Amino acid sequence: MSPATLASIHALSASTLSDLDMAGTAVFAISGALVAAKARQNIVTFAFFAAMTGVGGGTLRDLLIGAPVFWMHATAPLAVCLGIALLVWFTPHRYWHERAIDWFDGLGLASYAVYGAAKAIAYGIPWLPAAIMGVVTACMGGIIRDVLAGLPSIVIRPELYVTAAALAAGLYVGLTGMGVQPILAGAVAVVLGFALRGHAILHKVDLPAYRR
Repeated sequence: MSPATLASIHALSASTLSDLDMAGTAVFAISGALVAAKARQNIVTFAFFAAMTGVGGGTLRDLLIGAPVFWMHATAPLAVCLGIALLVWFTPHRYWHERAIDWFDGLGLASYAVYGAAKAIAYGIPWLPAAIMGVVTACMGGIIRDVLAGLPSIVIRPELYVTAAALAAGLYVGLTGMGVQPILAGAVAVVLGFALRGHAILHKVDLPAYRR
């Protein structure tokens, strides 16, 4: 394969992974705005919930890996969050499925887990901390949302949540470590991570609790 072809593949992979970051930001923002809607909050609270949920995980990720905080150097992430807050605000509640928060959160979870791991690897983080960083990136937005809303945190509920993020991040790290192209590894990891979270939502699958 020629150097030009390799460069094109890497550029496409970087672009696709960047799209994953924006997708994760957007769907987490939707879940934050929907929590505000469920609590019958005002438009300012909608915007705050959407922004904090959308960029919270990525902010912690960038601080931990020593990267510039992404939303401080680009307009798009916050603009997307605020636009989504307005969209949810003007959409009648009846158009949102009862479990829409869980589904949007699940999609954000898988997307952000993969992108968090990918960005950590790009900054020279070893494979195991990179996978953990994917989990942290994915879960922090939901934690912030639940704390703001005064809800029990999603990460301490019994159903599979952190496990789905770990599957997505671990698959991405493992597949790219075996030489799989990042674009393919990312697609497989997002689909399987979201599938596991979706299965848990539909069937309320739990990890076994401590019983001693």
